Amino acid sequence: MIPNLCSFVGDTPLVELEVSFDNAAIRLFAKLEMFNPGGSIKDRPALFMIRQAMADGKITKASHLVESSSGNLAIAIAMIARQMKLEFTAVIDPNITKNNRELIETYGGKIELVDEKDEEGGYLQSRICRVRRLLDELPNAVWLNQYANPDNRRSHYEGVGAEIVRDMPVEPTHAFIGVSTCGTIMGVARRLREAWPTVRIVAVDVVGSVIFGSPGGKRRLPGIGASRVPEQLDTREIDEVVYVTDWESMQGCHRLVREEGLLAGGSSGSIIAAIEKMAPRLPRGAVIVTIMPDRGERYLDTVYNRNWLSESDRVRRPLDESHRVLTRFRELQSINRS
Repeated sequence: MIPNLCSFVGDTPLVELEVSFDNAAIRLFAKLEMFNPGGSIKDRPALFMIRQAMADGKITKASHLVESSSGNLAIAIAMIARQMKLEFTAVIDPNITKNNRELIETYGGKIELVDEKDEEGGYLQSRICRVRRLLDELPNAVWLNQYANPDNRRSHYEGVGAEIVRDMPVEPTHAFIGVSTCGTIMGVARRLREAWPTVRIVAVDVVGSVIFGSPGGKRRLPGIGASRVPEQLDTREIDEVVYVTDWESMQGCHRLVREEGLLAGGSSGSIIAAIEKMAPRLPRGAVIVTIMPDRGERYLDTVYNRNWLSESDRVRRPLDESHRVLTRFRELQSINRS
């Protein structure tokens, strides 16, 4: 039997990058999720959540899927819904790139644009309010709810997390993972710690995100950060947080192209920027594994456009203002000293 497109979700390449960080002796391995059929890591939870909901009887042939997404999950659901002959409506906001919106529509997804900001200055809560309204308005509407659905986290535990454990040639000392809905970091952190109990999980977030208690503010980069705390976040799974600005993320993307010939999405630039900030504090010989969630073609009109950010938005923040150690890591330090 010839496999269908969904059969090729997962088993993405794990490569060692040669990006240098101020002569620090760091090895950096990256899982390249842009090689999924839909172009991003979101293919994994989209397929997993849909299959589980179908198995549980929550999705039938008559269902109309609804989801809030900044782009990649909506693209993945739109692709899979088209294959499964299901209706789909994506609730988006103005931060979505032109390319991502066009991809959703090309796959046949309908668009609900939310342009009213929420109390935190973002759009996430406003998008969720629109989703809840659509659940009342659309016949047979089903919300997968990436923010609270445990199958989101499970898809990464059984998928990208297990693949990293299988494919890493050496034991990592650190894992730098971008955060938004937190499904990826929750699933991957649990899987990596089962294999390597001492690995430090470093969350990469953007300035203006409220996930870890920082004040909300303007964020331009889609796919990373959030204006509400995701239900599935468990900070006990995370050791440290590094914040980066949109400008630093943009520079990280350009650096990947310049040094690796790798055209990756905006949150991949955030990860490179976070590692660059943390490099002076990392132990010599550190081995980092990270996940690069999507491909860069979707960001040609944003992070790869050198005029995307105004002069006032071209901000860098020093490490001392960008780094937080979370409670779990402090507790482990205390136990180790006793």
